Amino acid sequence: MSYEIEKTDAEWRDQLTPEEYHVLREAGTERPFTGEYTDTKTVGVYGCRACGAELFSSETKFDSHCGWPSYYAPLAGDRVQYIEDTSLGMRRVEVRCARCGGHLGHVFEGEGYGTPTDQRYCINSVSLTLKPAE
Repeated sequence: MSYEIEKTDAEWRDQLTPEEYHVLREAGTERPFTGEYTDTKTVGVYGCRACGAELFSSETKFDSHCGWPSYYAPLAGDRVQYIEDTSLGMRRVEVRCARCGGHLGHVFEGEGYGTPTDQRYCINSVSLTLKPAE
């Protein structure tokens, strides 16, 4: 797949911390309840930590108590990319940044949350940077 922002492995390693690299470039996962945005209530926009693309609004963030920040929708459908993930012996849908291909987390449906979309975008804090509203 090609992306608007493409870098070599070495360039990503230079730009990102080891944890950021592991999650964003190797589809890793941060430990639950450890991310800086899990319980954040700050109003603003969450962007991709690797490339800065604006991905999620604080308006769609909700408390799912799953251990990671949760959103019920991205800012726009073209901001994220969906990839089928069967890596753990189950079918999940991986969510990536559509601009740079960075792994963000997964999206789940039909869990019964009282959100407008019945979706939970379960996103790693380390994949995001919050830009507070002014």
